[in-house]
Amino acid sequence: MRADAARNLDAVLQTGARLLAQDPGTSIAAIATAAGVDRRTVYRRFTTREALLTAVHAAKLDACEAVVAEARLAEAPVLVALHRYAEGIIAASRRWPVDLQQVQDEAVAARLAALLEQLDAFLARAARAGTIRTDLPDRWARSLLVHLTNIAAHEMPELTTAQGADLVTRSLVGGLGPA
Repeated sequence: MRADAARNLDAVLQTGARLLAQDPGTSIAAIATAAGVDRRTVYRRFTTREALLTAVHAAKLDACEAVVAEARLAEAPVLVALHRYAEGIIAASRRWPVDLQQVQDEAVAARLAALLEQLDAFLARAARAGTIRTDLPDRWARSLLVHLTNIAAHEMPELTTAQGADLVTRSLVGGLGPA
């Protein structure tokens, strides 16, 4: 792909992520205009808004998968991995503000499920290490972690990603720490 085409695609995907997060009914024409490209350019690549949304979800998952790999959830010390994860996910969520719970595409949904399994395995490791409690309902810690990172990413944009990760880590461990 040519450099200008790659830039245009990235602009369309990021603009699409931002606008579709605000209004899932945003038209391709509105996204193209906001991205600074001709709508025909977008329609050549994405024939429907749903196809564009699938590409946006896939791009966010690419970013999230990179964060999980860089955080080294299975190897790094639990608190280090947790902080790396939170900092990276806050940044990825700010760049790609769409909600992955709205994924419709089966392949993208399977990738999301695999990512959530990795996160669950990490949180089980954190419980075994004594960092968080072991008597919590299934998915409680994961749900709380997802909500805390979303709060830091979207409701508190004044926080740097590091400040947000500090708060997420302290809130999760303090709130779920051993009784």
